[in-house]
Amino acid sequence: MKRKIITTADGSKTIHLEEWNEQYHSKHGAIQEAVHVFIKHGLIHFFEKTGCQSLNILEIGFGTGLNAFLSCLEADKLPLEISYHGVEAYPVSTDEIDQLNYAQLISKEHSSDFKKIHDSAWGEPVDITSTFKLTKEKLFFSEISDENSFDLIYFDAFGPRVQPELWTESMFNKMHEVLTDHGVLVTYSAKGDVKRALMACGFDVERLQGPPGKRHMLRATKLNAKATII
Repeated sequence: MKRKIITTADGSKTIHLEEWNEQYHSKHGAIQEAVHVFIKHGLIHFFEKTGCQSLNILEIGFGTGLNAFLSCLEADKLPLEISYHGVEAYPVSTDEIDQLNYAQLISKEHSSDFKKIHDSAWGEPVDITSTFKLTKEKLFFSEISDENSFDLIYFDAFGPRVQPELWTESMFNKMHEVLTDHGVLVTYSAKGDVKRALMACGFDVERLQGPPGKRHMLRATKLNAKATII
C-alpha cells in the first residue's frame, strides 16, 4: 500500500495511506487531535479523577509514537509514573519516523526521548525517562491476552470505515477484559455503531466534544452494569 508523509492543519506531519484515503492522525491537526483525545480526555482526566501516582496505559495502534511521546512528557509534568504498552502489527519505518516533526514542534529539548521511544527494542520494557517505561509489542490486536492489567486504553486504530473489524463488540469485549475496574478507554471515533458496541460490553459511554475537524469523540468507563450514553 502506497504511503506518503503529509502536513496536517497544525503544521505537524502524519502518514497518509493513499489506497484507503486514511491517515495515521487527523488531517485537521495530528498533534491537536492527540492532545485533545488522548491526553486531555484520557490521561489528565484519569489522573485528576483518581489522583493516581502510577498508571498503566495500553495503546491500540502505536503507529508514529506521537501518543507515547506526549504521554512521556505529561508524566514528567504531573508528576506520574507511567508504564506504557504500545501494540502495533506493522511498525512504522525508520525513514518515515525521521520525517515526522513532533519533537521539533512539541519539545525540542526532549527530542532524544522521541528518538529513544523509536530506537527501543520491541518486546522489552525500556526506561525512556525516570517516570516513563515503554514496552512495544508487535502483535495483532486480536492476540492481546492481558486481563485486568491496564487503567487506561488509547484506542487509536484505523477508522471503522477502513477496518470495521477493529470496532466490533468482540474487540471491545477484549478491551473490557484488559482494563482494571473503572478503567477508561478513549477514542477519536463517535460513530453510533461504536457507541452501541461499547455499551453492550458493559461500558458507560460519554460523548464529548471532539478535536478540530470532528464534532464528537468517545470516552468509555468500565462498569459492571449496562451503560447509558451521556
